[in-house]
Amino acid sequence: MAENKPDPNIDAARFAAIIASSSDAIISKSLEGIIETWNPAAEALFGWSAAEMVGQSIRRIVPEDRAEEEDRILARIRAGQTVPKFSTERLTKSGETVPIAVTVSPVRDASGRIVGASKIANDLREQIELQSGLRQKTDQFTALANNIPQLAWLADKDGWIYWFNQQWYDFTGTDLEEMQGWGWQKVHHPDHVERVTTRIQEAWDSGEPWDDTFPLRRADGEFRWFLSRANPLRDDEGNVVLWCGTNTDITDQLEAQNHIKLLMREVNHRSRNMLATIRAILRRSFGLPKDELIQSLDRRINALASNQEILDGGDWSGARVADIVEAQLRHIGEDMRQRIHITKPSPVIVRTDVAEAIGLAIHELATNAEKYGALSNDRGRIDIEWEVASEPAEEPVFRMSWNEAGGPLVTEPSRTGFGSLLIMRNVEQVLAAKVALNFAADGLNWRVEAPAGKLTVDRIERIAAQDYLAI
Repeated sequence: MAENKPDPNIDAARFAAIIASSSDAIISKSLEGIIETWNPAAEALFGWSAAEMVGQSIRRIVPEDRAEEEDRILARIRAGQTVPKFSTERLTKSGETVPIAVTVSPVRDASGRIVGASKIANDLREQIELQSGLRQKTDQFTALANNIPQLAWLADKDGWIYWFNQQWYDFTGTDLEEMQGWGWQKVHHPDHVERVTTRIQEAWDSGEPWDDTFPLRRADGEFRWFLSRANPLRDDEGNVVLWCGTNTDITDQLEAQNHIKLLMREVNHRSRNMLATIRAILRRSFGLPKDELIQSLDRRINALASNQEILDGGDWSGARVADIVEAQLRHIGEDMRQRIHITKPSPVIVRTDVAEAIGLAIHELATNAEKYGALSNDRGRIDIEWEVASEPAEEPVFRMSWNEAGGPLVTEPSRTGFGSLLIMRNVEQVLAAKVALNFAADGLNWRVEAPAGKLTVDRIERIAAQDYLAI
């Protein structure tokens, strides 16, 4: 049987056809760097034809600043070493520098002697353009993610969080090593973390969007409330491939909402109190003649209205005693007003209910002074003063007084009306105070003394919303 031997001519033709049809530039050169073969892909990549390059030095396509690189390649080939793929640059016929990936291998003859080198080159321009575009999009995403006010994060399909934006790290004072996976539990409040973990795991398992509200610990240790949401990103088959999540700080919003609720409750409470006061005024005034009844109702309702204006200006968190007194003396004529001396040793701010009680009392005192007391003639005088005094080893005390002098001879009335109720009993009950009313012959004296700690507030401001933050 005849033995089938390979035909060298056929093998050479097949090898040449492979090289000619390759999409990679394939070049062979001698150990001195003289080009021996130059396939069509090399022509397309570098712009020179085979006729122009065969017999020329390979350095024709090597930029000047890469000359030593070619020296190292030839040295390794002579040593029988393959040069693994690496990225570099080469010149085209037009002088353009193109990025390429190159692999260089030694070529041996039949005896195994190294006689040249084979170079395979790939055009990297499209790959670099794609990488550049991807890098640009990545940079844009990073810039966007790091500049939104929300804390943002990404998790894989199973809920393993592998990326947080810079806002998260700035807020929590952590890094990715601490936070990845389930590390985020460290910055959750212990009273909420179990509930949050259970709910978010249900979302991971079901693939349904997730949202929740809970507090997160800031780097300084303060907890703030966040509205958190996560939505799944799915592939064409509907499978979850990753989760995109955000945490939005809603602490200020919750405080504002709670403040509105507190204000509404306060308004309702004050409205009920005001209506109760008006009902009491009506009941006490029914026995008066018609004209006197109208005048009595009008001035006392005006007194209430004056107090409301002051409290509205302080968002119902309190009122200054000075403002209360001034408001209740507005109905006094200018000539009479000049005979009222007010001593204000220090600013004192009282609670809203205290402000109402003091305001009504001052109004009654001023009205009585106009009718029967120090303001009913042209010589009388009134001194008003108040203070919060701190006695050694005792609780601070609020004191207030109204002293009349120079008016007509004073006598104690034979009966007590509603005005006396507002001046005495109402103040006693609201302020938990001792109230003294003295009808001295030279003028009426009214004095109040009460524990200051239960009456005063530090400042007038919006009521702090604390109940929902009691964590």
